[in-house]
Amino acid sequence: MTKGIQLMKFEHAPTLNTVIMVENTLAKAKDSIITIAQLKKMLPKQVNHNTLKAILLYLEEGNKIAVSISGITWIHNSNPNLRKAIAKGLEI
Repeated sequence: MTKGIQLMKFEHAPTLNTVIMVENTLAKAKDSIITIAQLKKMLPKQVNHNTLKAILLYLEEGNKIAVSISGITWIHNSNPNLRKAIAKGLEI
């Protein structure tokens, strides 16, 4: 068995289009923190709750969102200048 990679069997596996739809919705959200109920209302198409939870878990593990008691926050920043500054920066 390989270390580090765990395969999970989902009853409701998300499609790539669904993952991208959720990512785009979270990235463009006007509020900094939104709940799952608010996210469901913002999505252009209805998504199964278990599928949405699987997508949120995937995005959290990929450091694109932060999930807290208050809700979900989009934290991913693809700015190349920011990435360069972080790479060259001094860790305190």
